[in-house]
Amino acid sequence: MTSAARERTLTEWVVLGLLAEAPAHGFSLTRLLAPGGEIGRVWAASRPLTYRAIDQLAQDDLIVTAGTESGRGPRRTLHELTPEGRAALRGWLRAPVSRFRDVRAELLVKLVLLERSDRPSTTLLAAQRRTFAPLLAQVRSLPATDPVSRWRKAQAEAIAGFLELR
Repeated sequence: MTSAARERTLTEWVVLGLLAEAPAHGFSLTRLLAPGGEIGRVWAASRPLTYRAIDQLAQDDLIVTAGTESGRGPRRTLHELTPEGRAALRGWLRAPVSRFRDVRAELLVKLVLLERSDRPSTTLLAAQRRTFAPLLAQVRSLPATDPVSRWRKAQAEAIAGFLELR
């Protein structure tokens, strides 16, 4: 299966986003993705998942080895994006999420990655508003008579407020 045909995990996308900032080694990525790390507060990934993402991205030719770094402990392999990896990341960062439940992790991590790289989020947010407008209208039109429908309505309204779709 080609890299374009396989659906990426969110951890793979986040690793691509972090490597777009600067070449890095797996250990530094695991620190950022730890529950208390800068990205881990939005999307946390264990050390094995992070290294699995690195291996998969390398296998799919989206990242390559950029050298090694010495320090305390063993030499660490630095990774950087290939042009294909950079193009794939650009497309992913522009794509809105299709479900309300994906806002908490995927959309929020996209916004954090865009902010970290000083790139504007206006295009993504505009696309997200357009994507959610019909879903929001549908949820608002349904009666909230049971716990699930009340939760969906409250969640949709919170997301609308976050995206300023009121």
